[in-house]
Formats: sequence, structure tokens, C-alpha cells
Amino acid sequence: MMVKKNGLLAAGAIAVAASLALAGCSAGSNSGDASSEADSSALTVWVDADRAAVLKDAAAAFTKESGVEVKLVQKDFAKIQEEFIAQVPTGKGPDITVAAHDWLGNFVSNGVVQPVELGDTAADYQQVAVTAMSYEGTTYGVPYSIENIALLRNTALAPTAPATFDEMTAAGVAAGTEFPYLVQVGPEADPYHLYPFQTSFGAPVFGTNADGSYNPEDLTVGNAGGEAFATWLAAEGAAGRMSVNLTGDIAKEKFYAGASPFLLTGPWNVPDAQAAGIDVSVDAVPSAGGQAAQPFVGVAGFMVSAKTKNAIAANEFLVNYIGSEDVQTALYEVGGRPPALTAAFEAASSDPITAGFGAVGATAVPMPNIPQMGKVWQFWGVTEAAIISNQGDPVQLWQKMTADIAAAIE
Repeated sequence: MMVKKNGLLAAGAIAVAASLALAGCSAGSNSGDASSEADSSALTVWVDADRAAVLKDAAAAFTKESGVEVKLVQKDFAKIQEEFIAQVPTGKGPDITVAAHDWLGNFVSNGVVQPVELGDTAADYQQVAVTAMSYEGTTYGVPYSIENIALLRNTALAPTAPATFDEMTAAGVAAGTEFPYLVQVGPEADPYHLYPFQTSFGAPVFGTNADGSYNPEDLTVGNAGGEAFATWLAAEGAAGRMSVNLTGDIAKEKFYAGASPFLLTGPWNVPDAQAAGIDVSVDAVPSAGGQAAQPFVGVAGFMVSAKTKNAIAANEFLVNYIGSEDVQTALYEVGGRPPALTAAFEAASSDPITAGFGAVGATAVPMPNIPQMGKVWQFWGVTEAAIISNQGDPVQLWQKMTADIAAAIE
């Protein structure tokens, strides 16, 4: 395994163990105590099932080079955030954990993570990934993958990519299919999938600071662009192009059956589309409001516990091993998400599907990682559903949502 040589630890400089221990690589090994997981002579890493096999090799290479023992503990990804916050303050938990970038604000506010020193290697990653792994100007994680939605196009029904939303709709009508385009909505709507249309009206949820971080005091969702987006949503609902009856499962099955040339979705639905015999292309989401249609980006990576007794080794393992092209490529091969490391992404881009999603992700925006984002979701989706279903004046419904969000944040 090739690794980065940015300040690589001298063997034995911080090591007290020379053997590799891969502990708990089973679904049942999701508990830990201070004696088993807060060992200053080793690194304990929480990892999910898909990443465990890849990290075995990285851990073995790190131990061979540095002499530091690495213990991998397999966890249910859905439970990691809660367990990490609960265990770290007590001295339990791992030195390193796999994490989603939008957990970061919660982690920082609870004091359970510490900064990661990327140094010169920060320039080796796609900028959106480093931004996502940063909070209030400080980087807290090493990213390994980027995930976002884009426009999936059935090339037999629509030979060329639409430049605007109106072009997409016209192409869908010209194709003579049941739906001009498909985007999942559902009974409580789906703000995640509708967000690129919202940003095209110049209405992000939060404004940003000079360093690109989100400003929770700047609730831009309620601006004039937000009102225009709400009006547009109502029109799409009235025209029957968006419906709360169109769930994610229905939308993708309709696309697989050739009922529309276009589906707004992520890479997770591409294999089934191809299995259905569809020649697909991945395109940018077309603008409905005149500005760039920017979907959310989700970045996965690894973060270091605030209570680790081996911070130098933890940083070294992340920067020079998780951050190596070999590991980032291997993680891409098991997860199917574009790598965060630019060199690994460029190599993976020989696959046009990966290249397509990666190109959209490079110009997208990170899901807000500030704790205040948790107050947004409860009002956002139900309001969009009400607007699409024409249950009231769209602008009034949107402004009530904005006021409810502001009150919840305060």
C-alpha cells in the first residue's frame, strides 16, 4: 500500500505495540469501555461494515510502518453519532470514528472531537469536501467520499442534456411519456431532492460567512427568492408535475419503466436503471429560477476523539493512510461514491457515471453541519408538501415556515 510521506512517524517513536489487532469486526462488537477503547498504546477505530475490510489493509500498513497497534471495531453507522457523543466524555469510545460531515456541529458543541491537521495535504482534496469537514474555520476530519444527487437521463428518450428546467420539461413532453420529469416528493415532501431547484431561486437555507461556513443567524430561506420558489412549487403541483403521491419508490420504478426521460436522484439508483436496460447519462440539475441549481453534498470521513491519548498517531493514520490514493480508491470501490481526494477522483472518473456525479458535486454545497439545521427539517418538508398540494397561499405558507424555524432556533 502506497501512503503519503508527509511527516511519517518514525517506527517506534510513538509506538508501544508492534502487532496488529483487528478487534470486534462483527455486528455484535458495538460496545466498549475505558479499558478496551481508551488505550494509549493503540488506536481504536469505529468503522461501519462496508469500510471495515478496506481499513484492515490500511491498519496493517500503518502498524508495520509505525509500530502502533490498530483495533477496528465495527459499528452500525446509524448509531455511531449518538454513541460517540455518549461515550467520549466518559473516557470510553474510540480514538477515531467514521462519520458524516453534518454530524460535525453536534460533535463540536458537545466537545467530543478535536481538529485534524491536514497541512499541505488540504490542497489534495476537492474543496467542497474540506469545507464540509470544517466548522467555524477549523478542519475536524479527513474526508474520503462525496455524495450528491444529479439528473439521471434516459438517453433513448432525451438524447441531449437540458440546459434549463423549461428545456427539461419541454423535452419530457416531446418524449410523450407519462411524466415530463420525475422527482420524489412523498406525503411530507423531500427538501433534500427539491433543494437544487430552491437554490436556483437564490434561496439557500442559511447564508454563509466569509470563510464559507454557514451563519445560523442569517436565515436566507425566507428571502424573496424563497417566496418565488414557493410560488413555483405551487405551480408545479397545480400542473400535476409534482405530487405528494410520488414517493421515492414510485419515482424510480416509473423511471425504470420508461415513464419519463428524467429522474432527479443519486448514484444509489443507477445500477437498477442500468439493469432495466436504460442507457443513462448523469447531468447537472437544470435551473428553474435562473441561478445555479446546487444540490446538497454529503461528505463522509473520519474524525478524532477529543479524549484520545494518542492524538499524534491518530492524525498520522488519517492524513497519511486514510488520505492516501490507494485507500481512497479502495473505499470508492466498495461504496460507489466519488472519492474526496482529487487524484483518486480523477482516476475513478474513467467511469462516466462517477464523473457525472462528481462534476455536479464539485459545484454543489455541503449539507449544513451546524446544530441549528436540526431545527429546519421539521417545518421544511411539511410546508413544501402543503404548497405542492395547494393547501394555501404559497408565500404565506413559506413565511410561516420561516418564522417557525427562526423561533425554533432561538
